[in-house]
Amino acid sequence: MRPVTSAFSFPALVILAVVFAASRIAVAADAAADVKSVAAAVDAHYNHLRTLEAQFTEVYRGSGVERTESGTLWLKKPGKMRWEYRSPREKLFVSDGRDAWFYVPDDRQARKTAAKKLEDVRSPLAFLLGKTKLEKELRGLSLAPDVPPLSAGNLVLRGVPQGLADRIGEIVLEVTPNHQIARIFIQDVDGAATEYRFTEQKEDVAVADGRFAFKPPAGTETVEGGLGP
Repeated sequence: MRPVTSAFSFPALVILAVVFAASRIAVAADAAADVKSVAAAVDAHYNHLRTLEAQFTEVYRGSGVERTESGTLWLKKPGKMRWEYRSPREKLFVSDGRDAWFYVPDDRQARKTAAKKLEDVRSPLAFLLGKTKLEKELRGLSLAPDVPPLSAGNLVLRGVPQGLADRIGEIVLEVTPNHQIARIFIQDVDGAATEYRFTEQKEDVAVADGRFAFKPPAGTETVEGGLGP
């Protein structure tokens, strides 16, 4: 009886294994190059931006609580931002680059802190101010093919923020073909997560500096210290 022989000889299998390994290396290299090019394009887009107006939705999940809020965001260089929440209730987060305020009309209280301290707390949102370089700020920046984008054609990236690994486990960014950031997903190490979605983005529109000024209304208690929406 003739011995049964394999359809592939041993040398052929070795060659196939080498080709397969080489193809995986090539795919990984292409992915790394793609991440670098996307990150550089996003950096260039926001570094040249002077102002931004957008509608936002903020979703928080943690400790059995899920909260969805929405409103309008204005950004202006250098370091000015205004988050005007309208739903489900009114509140305001505003910074003129020097001081930052968080105000809830129903609470009759305004919290204040120095903007330089705020940058460390809300650093993931600095990407929208064009103040950072993605590859520098996000360690291990890579594609996130397991995270479905909100819109077809968008790319999703992930990385770990430098200096915040003790509090934030991962940041996911969704980038449009026009290199706009459409979503920022922040995963805390304690399991809580905050997601920001941005729509109707208007770039380099006229925004007066007065929009970023805040004076507590009469009868409002002012509290110095940490804050955040």
